[in-house]
Amino acid sequence: MYLTKVNKMDRNSAQKEIHRLRREINRHDRLYYVLARPEISDRDYDALMHRLLELEEQHPGLVAPDSPTQRVAGEPLPGFAQIRHPVPMLSLDNTYNEKDLREFDQRVCKGLDGQSYRYVVELKIDGVAVSLMYRRGLLEYGATRGDGTKGDDITSNLKTIKAIPLSLDSGDGAIQELEVRGEVYLPKKEFARLNDIKQQEGQASFANPRNAAAGSLKQLDPRTVAQRKLSLFVYGIGRPPQNIDQHYQTMEFLKGLGFRVNPNIGLCRGISQVIDYCNQWEQKRDTLDYEIDGMVIKVDSFAQQRQLGATTHSPRWAIAYKFPARQAVTVLRTVEFSLGRTGVVTPVAILDPVLLSGSTVSRASMHNEDELVKKDIHYGDTVFVEKAGEIIPQIIKAVPEKRPPRAKPVKMPKECPSCSEPLARNPEEAAWRCLNVSCPAQVKGRIEYFASRGAMDIDGLGTAMVEILVNSGLIKDYGDLYSLQGEQIMKLERMGMKSAENLLEGIQKSKSSPFWKVVMALGIANVGAQVARLLVQRYCNMEKLQNAGCEDISQIYGLGPAVGSSVENFFANKKNLAVLEKLKKAKVRMEAEETPGAPQTFAGMTVVLTGSLQNYTREQVTELIVSRGGQVTSSVSKKTSLVLVGSEPGSKLDKAKSLGVKLIDEREFLRMVKGL
Repeated sequence: MYLTKVNKMDRNSAQKEIHRLRREINRHDRLYYVLARPEISDRDYDALMHRLLELEEQHPGLVAPDSPTQRVAGEPLPGFAQIRHPVPMLSLDNTYNEKDLREFDQRVCKGLDGQSYRYVVELKIDGVAVSLMYRRGLLEYGATRGDGTKGDDITSNLKTIKAIPLSLDSGDGAIQELEVRGEVYLPKKEFARLNDIKQQEGQASFANPRNAAAGSLKQLDPRTVAQRKLSLFVYGIGRPPQNIDQHYQTMEFLKGLGFRVNPNIGLCRGISQVIDYCNQWEQKRDTLDYEIDGMVIKVDSFAQQRQLGATTHSPRWAIAYKFPARQAVTVLRTVEFSLGRTGVVTPVAILDPVLLSGSTVSRASMHNEDELVKKDIHYGDTVFVEKAGEIIPQIIKAVPEKRPPRAKPVKMPKECPSCSEPLARNPEEAAWRCLNVSCPAQVKGRIEYFASRGAMDIDGLGTAMVEILVNSGLIKDYGDLYSLQGEQIMKLERMGMKSAENLLEGIQKSKSSPFWKVVMALGIANVGAQVARLLVQRYCNMEKLQNAGCEDISQIYGLGPAVGSSVENFFANKKNLAVLEKLKKAKVRMEAEETPGAPQTFAGMTVVLTGSLQNYTREQVTELIVSRGGQVTSSVSKKTSLVLVGSEPGSKLDKAKSLGVKLIDEREFLRMVKGL
């Protein structure tokens, strides 16, 4: 499937196409995130979403709250409001062994006066409990469990989770009101990916997937949450519909509405079957792509649940069986210091091999210097090892009583283990970094980043090509790209004249990239696209940026000492300056396109665009506003300075009017750009 750019449609045609696209995307979301049966490729899915976005952009009045495009929208929240749960979300009592489970069963039997009963046994997902309220078939709000009576309103964050339906597939009509409870969790692979990023950036790693999920849902910017790929399993409802009288039946009902229900639900006639089922899953837990820390046992009948009742804090008809923590004791023999793509040095413990969670562990990350000091790790220590989230081995603690005499504490090196350049630590971070862009251990990653679409955008210079060029010895840093010759490239394996010409054309074209992209492409820690734009606003050429100190940079609105220190350290490195000279010699753009005298008519302003403009794309508008001192955001608030109104404006216009925000049209915008 390949979709071309959408032509302008009349409103009726657009409405029909938008409705069709929403139904199609929602169907694929359910197939992928709920049923794990995808039917189309990611590229085809992205094409559908892109087409819907274009149509909704052309017709803002047709944007609906349950559109797939509205899963991530708006500015960061100032904080979370509180929501009172219509039915309290009670916590469960915990048990830790077979004896406790049998005692629970005896209490249930006594409370039911000898009636027959059965249990539903579910996996206890190690995540964060949430409540989802649907009214007339649409998701109205979502909240954390909080204290059980009220929780935080995290609706915007929950909407980013594609396993949560924005509207219900109720068949014969919309359900008037339904409160659904579920557990938000982070898949194991995503947990490992996020921790890898955190280590590269010198931040403290998440302790486990639950910690990561909880931290993600507390983010005030939904766009950050969307990048973390959370998921959800539902496990119950607040008030059951009148025609449903069993918990197991409820799960089937929710599955039919389009919710993601965990398939590993057991129906057990007695406590012995419950114990067997729990033991089975304790052995099989490593086969799952998410973390579980136990099992949940519930009486199936709602009538019997009501008869058993609850205490102030916990139901008497349900209990959690917690799996025992899995740790191992071994000896730390030595430490390797590994170097990541962005120059972050990470201490890795080399251990006596030990069996843990079904695999042999001989290495464990110790994250950063702060962790070494906090845990007081010495060479030769006897240590407790645990798999964080049953995935990443880490040292939990040392046993000082067993420490060898005269054992030396583990300390971070002063020089890079790859290139021997001095390491630097930003006072705002936990990581030590090698700042040398020519460092052999990180050069491939730095070149690939330099050439990426968001930076210099060099066609044909992806991972494989970078690997070939570096391994062949043709380039040692990204400055060497501009001295490549066609004859050299053609001699490489699987490279012909046309491929060489295309690569050289892409390299040549990159020389005219905007100055802010050049600054971003250098790979300075903490300097992404927005920060690069802000730096270029203040320093209109490379020489001025190079001479700017940490203190001066830290004064720029929106930045701070972390950015200031990163920039200062980058330009203090002589090898980085040598690479920079290669870029200057190749005539890569070293100054801003706009002259220093460009009118700063948007200085200090926050601008929002609504509707379509005749003469500018959204990207062009953003460039013009940012280059003249302003910032562009996606939603209107009391802090908004201006709203630029185009044709067919959406609800942003109404909100701007209600808040008294100043409105300008395209003609007034053009006057401001020119400084008139």
